[in-house]
Amino acid sequence: MVHENPQKKKLLVVYHSLTGGTRQMVEAFEAGASAEPTVTTEIRHASRTDANDVLSAHGFVFATPENLAAMSGQLKDFFDRTYYDILEKVNARPYGIMVCAGSDGQNAVRQIERIATGWRLKLVQPALIINTKAQSAQEILAPKNLTEEQITPCREFGALFTTAMAMSIY
Repeated sequence: MVHENPQKKKLLVVYHSLTGGTRQMVEAFEAGASAEPTVTTEIRHASRTDANDVLSAHGFVFATPENLAAMSGQLKDFFDRTYYDILEKVNARPYGIMVCAGSDGQNAVRQIERIATGWRLKLVQPALIINTKAQSAQEILAPKNLTEEQITPCREFGALFTTAMAMSIY
């Protein structure tokens, strides 16, 4: 039987990735977050995340590709399935947003912020948007291979987020 350290905080990263860009962002985030020993980072695909996963976490990062100028349908489905079971139960917990965009990603950010506002979450870092500049159908649907320049801010986002969680800054 595994017993969790009661001193450890849990950060839940809920993501969806179709072409691999968002997955790479989440992996880099996790690499940065792993430097903080008092925070456990749990990475969950949106389709396999439920209200209990959310309720057991002390903080959240929501990561999505920009699809048709919006968050992905898989992430939207996660919010649809969990929203009312969580309402009024996660107030003031910290959260962050990561978007792998082909254009500007701002609408995806706004959508997530509106849902998080309903949950009374606290945005603690500006949204991180990595713009791949994919504009044609071929570029949009192609597997993504993010550059080190695109990955580095994701790693830094993870390190900063978990360090602040550990210090109870949020």
